[in-house]
Amino acid sequence: MHELVVEADGGSRGNPGPAGYGAVVRDAASGEPLVERAEYIGVATNNVAEYRGLIAGLRAARELDPDARVHARLDSKLVVEQMSGRWKIKHPDMKPLAAEAARIFPPGQVTYEWIPRERNKHADRLANEAMDAGRRGQRWEPSASSAALSSSSEDDREARVVGDAAAGAAKARAALNSRAGRHSRAGNADAAGAQAASRASGDAASGGGAVGGAGVGTAVSGGVATGGAAVSGGAATGGAAVSGGAATGGAAAQATLPKSTEVEGAGWGPDLGPPATFVLLRHGETALTPEKRFSGTGDHELSEVGRRQAEAVAAALAARGTIQAVVSSPLKRCRQTAEAVAARLGLDVRIDDGLREADFGAWEGLTFAEVRERYGDDLDAWLASTKAAPTGGGESFATVAKRVAATRDRLVREYRGRTVLVVTHVTPIKTLVRLAIGAPPDSLFRMELSAASVSAVAYYADGNASLRLLNDTGHLR
Repeated sequence: MHELVVEADGGSRGNPGPAGYGAVVRDAASGEPLVERAEYIGVATNNVAEYRGLIAGLRAARELDPDARVHARLDSKLVVEQMSGRWKIKHPDMKPLAAEAARIFPPGQVTYEWIPRERNKHADRLANEAMDAGRRGQRWEPSASSAALSSSSEDDREARVVGDAAAGAAKARAALNSRAGRHSRAGNADAAGAQAASRASGDAASGGGAVGGAGVGTAVSGGVATGGAAVSGGAATGGAAVSGGAATGGAAAQATLPKSTEVEGAGWGPDLGPPATFVLLRHGETALTPEKRFSGTGDHELSEVGRRQAEAVAAALAARGTIQAVVSSPLKRCRQTAEAVAARLGLDVRIDDGLREADFGAWEGLTFAEVRERYGDDLDAWLASTKAAPTGGGESFATVAKRVAATRDRLVREYRGRTVLVVTHVTPIKTLVRLAIGAPPDSLFRMELSAASVSAVAYYADGNASLRLLNDTGHLR
């Protein structure tokens, strides 16, 4: 059985404070570094960062060889003793992390050892590199890392410069190729399909009641909602099924993607580097949300429930890390939600007018039934065509789609290779999702988007987009 060593560490500058982790996977026989992992995770404690480092290291080892015997070495006595089963895990933040680490390999396949800090320099320097990158608003890049060199002794530094990069890469490729050969017969993606599998994979989510594209419609599991059918039982590669659906009470936007981001028939070309990743956060509840009233450009504040939701999603995103910038709609409900998250992450909030909700004109604050009663003909026209605007000079969905697409293109250029939190509304988020997957206009009727839910889309330099997450509300439970 192949043996691998995982060395992991994490740190927090403030405890809690800006935090990051580092991990390196070595060949047990030669001591050769095979894979490095590091990431800035936002505001967290030392212990959370140490657990995150362990998880990243174990996952990297599994990618190399899921059948390997792994020896994990950390300078955290707490993590080693808890993962070895000798100490109880009492802190609520540690329990899910320990459980996640334990699930990566089968029981008994991983052993743990405490080592002094001076023997864990490689992982420690990776963690500090990640924190330094996060402070600059950047993502840690392995090509820029000097952790392997700076952690080596003066005697072997010259040899490591000459040989390690090639030898380590060769070993990693050999291990990955060996794994692909063993598992391709079982139906796993081979090397040629790895890129497509990576893009297709993602998390799906089940959420609570949606407030349609305009705060209209009722979430239905396995049924039909006003304006369109609900999604029930859909599956995503690498994720769970999407359960439930909601209608917007209106038609989806008919906008053509610009040539640079057209997805239809694009195929799987080269991705040309790390994507711009939009973590799409719908604002928390307002007083209009539970009553399913049209909520457009009216500047409504968060309700007490909405403020609690904003704090919950802020805690979840801070624990998850990776957010490097925050951009928000100018409307108060989004700004309040964005500010709650930004305060946890130590970031500023940038306001972008292109992210505002659709203008629903005279329908603002009314229920769908009230609009039907007062403006029946206008509502019928609006439901029949994306070019029809609400009564009183509101915006059509086609107009909103053009505005949102232009905003998307500008933000993608500005945040290439970075992860940005985009705090906005139902219509802009559903429009971004629809355009990303090349779905028809009426797909907006078939997406549920709950208050304070999180979705994610990655935009690649080759023009392709990948929907990574839709309507995640786990942080609200």
